[in-house]
Amino acid sequence: MDTKADVLPFDSKYDSVKKYYGEVVQKTSDLKTNACCNSEKLPGRIGKIMPLINNDIKDKYYGCGSPIPLCLENQKVLDLGCGTGRDCYVMSKLVGRNGFVYGIEMTENQIGIAEKYINKQMEAFGYSRPNVKYIFDYIENIPKHFEKESLDLVTSNCVINLTEDKEVVFNNVYQVLKFGGEMYFSDVYADRRVPSEISSDPVLRGECLGGALYYKDFERIAGKVGFSDPRIVSRRPIEIDNREMQNLVGNVKFYSITYRLWKLKGLEDACEDYGHVAVYDGQIPDSPFKYKLDDGHIFYKNKPERICGNTALMLSETRFRKYFQVSGSFKEHFGVFEDCSNVEQDNASGSGTSSCC
Repeated sequence: MDTKADVLPFDSKYDSVKKYYGEVVQKTSDLKTNACCNSEKLPGRIGKIMPLINNDIKDKYYGCGSPIPLCLENQKVLDLGCGTGRDCYVMSKLVGRNGFVYGIEMTENQIGIAEKYINKQMEAFGYSRPNVKYIFDYIENIPKHFEKESLDLVTSNCVINLTEDKEVVFNNVYQVLKFGGEMYFSDVYADRRVPSEISSDPVLRGECLGGALYYKDFERIAGKVGFSDPRIVSRRPIEIDNREMQNLVGNVKFYSITYRLWKLKGLEDACEDYGHVAVYDGQIPDSPFKYKLDDGHIFYKNKPERICGNTALMLSETRFRKYFQVSGSFKEHFGVFEDCSNVEQDNASGSGTSSCC
C-alpha cells in the first residue's frame, strides 16, 4: 500500500468520516439512509462482471450510482474514493489488458480490502499481470500522483460530497485529464445550500447528506475550473425513511445525480446553433441500436440528429469520434439552439433535463 503523501492538512478534517466508514459502518445495511446505496439495476455489461467480483469487496462497498461509462477499452482511468475497489475492478475488466485503472482512497480499512484481492481478481479476469493500482491518500492530493493531462477518464461514486473543498477537487481533476477526456461521476446534491447544523453533523456527513452541494453551486464551480456545460446522465430523489434523519434534514431535498463533465477546447456555457448534424453508426459495444449521451441526447442508429455546437464537440473530439459522423463547422452561428436548456432541477420533484439538443 502506498504511504500517504503530505496529508497533514486533511487529517483532522476527515477524522469523523474515516471513523464512520472504518468503524461505524461495516456493511451496507449499517447505513441509516439510502443516500450511499444504489438500488437501481446495474447495466448488463456491468452485471455480467459482478459475479467475478469477490463478495467481501461488494458487501463493504458504498455508492449512490453506477458511474461507469461505455467505451473504456484501453483507457487510463482514476476512481476517486474507490473504497473497497468494486468499481475499479469492474473497470479493470472493461479497459482490458492494455488499459489501466487507479483507485485512490483515504480509509485504510476500505483500501486494505481492495488491495487484498488484486491477484485473485486478476486471475478471475484472466490477466497475467495487474492492470489496477490503489493509492492510500486523500483525493485532494491527486496532483502528487499524476502528471497534468495524463488520464483519459476520472470516475467517482458518492464521494465528492465528503470532501472539504469541492473546487480544489474539480480543479485538480480538470488538470490531470487529457483534452478530450471526461469526468463521469455520481454524487449527492441538495435543492438548496445545506444549513450548518446539517453540514456539521457527523452522522449526516457520513451518510453523504451533510456535505452535499447545492446543485447550482456545483454548476458554478464546474464552469469556473473549465468544465462548461455539465450534462446529467441520470438522477433519482433520495428518500429518507429514518425518522431521526428526517427531523435533522427538515425541508432540504436531496438527489443522487450522475453527471458527465468534458475537458474540451471550445465548449460554451450554453447550447449554440452552428448547424451541426450527427449520425450514430451503432458500433459501440453493448449499445448497438441507440446511444445515450445524457438525459437530453439519445442517438438512434443511422438516424441524423441536429445538435448544438457543444454536443458536436463531445461526439467529435472524444473517444466517441469513431462512432459518429458529425457534419458541419463553427464558421456560421445561427443563435441559441432551439429547445435547449441549461442543467436545471425542479425544486419540488427533482425533474428537469440536461442541455437538450
